[in-house]
Amino acid sequence: MLEAVASILPKPSSEIDRIPAVFASQRANRWNLSRSTPAERIARLRKLREAIIARRAQLAEAIHQDFRKPAMEVELTEIHPTLEELNHTVKHLKGWMKPKRVATPLTLKGASSHVRFEAKGVVVILSPWNYPFQLLAAPLIAAIAAGNAVMLKPSEKTPHTSRFLAQLVRDVFPENEVAAFEGGADVAEALLQQPFDHFFFTGNPNIGRKVMAAATKFLSSVTLELGGKSPVIIDESANLTATAEALAWGKFVNAGQTCVAPDYIYVPASKQQAFLEALKTVLTRFYGATEAERQASPDFARVVDPVAWKRLKEVLDRTVAAGARVETGGTADGPSRYVSPTVLSGVTKAMPIMEAEIFGPVLPVLTYERREEVYAHINEGGKPLALYVFAQDSKVVEEVLQHTTSGGVVVNNVLIHVANPNLPFGGVGMSGLGNYHGHYGFKTFSHERAVMVQWMKSLASVFFPPYRGKTQEWASRATRMLE
Repeated sequence: MLEAVASILPKPSSEIDRIPAVFASQRANRWNLSRSTPAERIARLRKLREAIIARRAQLAEAIHQDFRKPAMEVELTEIHPTLEELNHTVKHLKGWMKPKRVATPLTLKGASSHVRFEAKGVVVILSPWNYPFQLLAAPLIAAIAAGNAVMLKPSEKTPHTSRFLAQLVRDVFPENEVAAFEGGADVAEALLQQPFDHFFFTGNPNIGRKVMAAATKFLSSVTLELGGKSPVIIDESANLTATAEALAWGKFVNAGQTCVAPDYIYVPASKQQAFLEALKTVLTRFYGATEAERQASPDFARVVDPVAWKRLKEVLDRTVAAGARVETGGTADGPSRYVSPTVLSGVTKAMPIMEAEIFGPVLPVLTYERREEVYAHINEGGKPLALYVFAQDSKVVEEVLQHTTSGGVVVNNVLIHVANPNLPFGGVGMSGLGNYHGHYGFKTFSHERAVMVQWMKSLASVFFPPYRGKTQEWASRATRMLE
């Protein structure tokens, strides 16, 4: 049985007191970091990489203690993507840091133009509990690559992982470069009082608004990685077996506690029964044929805390009471924070399960006759962080892209776009603001400084006052010819 997280690993009482002093030390060091060379930044990243590799077993154990996440899931969704991000950044950082030449208009002949990438300064990263390592480490990598000093706040809902991260940071970085702070909402509130140059937050929109308000006080830039109800559209042309397999993995990995998890499915009414049967077959193969086998499976995580478990249990009960059918699952055990892999059919968009992001192992299946119905429903809600399309017909895929919007899209699979460092990851509207990963993360934590150098006498001098005479007339005509 898992313990309630509120009863273990209380936050150090001195954390809030440390914040102003650490911020001051990082502010004093920011210019040293911003002027650091590619080799110096790469050395920091490599040191972090070595520490992660050396402690991967400890990390897996910490996350397992927090919500029984399987070791293989820790490898695939926490450690491997982080190391890929690190390797990609180390490989490309020297090129990213080089000033980028840009064209200069003919009317400004005699000058050259380029863009420099400068560190923003001292930044804060507030990370969530659902992927407690990867969602802290990925923005940290980008912030270090861009030459910033960084203050970190891991989630108190995963206290064993938070303790691990704090120790990792202390062992790898001096405090005036990177510092981590354990604790709850009071520590986060204290951090938000500091005049950071950039605020980076991953979590829910309600807290995101508070972070944005704090950034506004200092006119600082902000990145918000939020969430939303990420829809799935299954087309008539989809391979139902492959679709069911991908969706069962993407929905139930991490017990459904994934910001880009498939939140609900739209399947053609004529294909619903076949799809449900395929989904049940896959779940039997993944986690066992009976509820007892599934609850005993070492491959299925737990809900993070009693509050989240209660919320899921209540919304599931209310949805079933409203007429939804439990096709499989439906079991919820409070002491172990277990909610079984659950599939609901007969769901309508008015039911409780459709009101907000589920963030748990419950998958509602809705049906449609015409795709226009699906587009209308998706577009009337908040813009989702991800959208998934299963279709073998490329025209259908293009139609879906034309009629919807989302942070990202995956066709004939789920989640995998997050693992590609060449793609920007981020939301739009209620699902987020800004993006990161790879070069996009480096740019998020950088100021793009415009630089123009006048090497020769400027042609612009012909426009200096007084505004009359043949030279001015000629210059005016020449300018219009270039428009």
